[in-house]
Amino acid sequence: MKSILIADTTREEREQIVAESVGNIDGACDGCSPGLIKMYQDYIEGKKELREVNMEFQARYMSGATGPDRSGCGFSNG
Repeated sequence: MKSILIADTTREEREQIVAESVGNIDGACDGCSPGLIKMYQDYIEGKKELREVNMEFQARYMSGATGPDRSGCGFSNG
């Protein structure tokens, strides 16, 4: 397997890696691809490794940092 590290790839190769991973890079499916491509833009531009981008996304997902605050489930008496 070829390395996907920034030091071992060109910008064009990184674009191809993301395109192959995401699938429909043109966004002609349900419109989700442009958002995913934007998420990986720092990797494509050589600013962050792919692993860093994925870890940041996972950290936000797990922490709920970008979601609304929970005020309760509505079933408690308190």
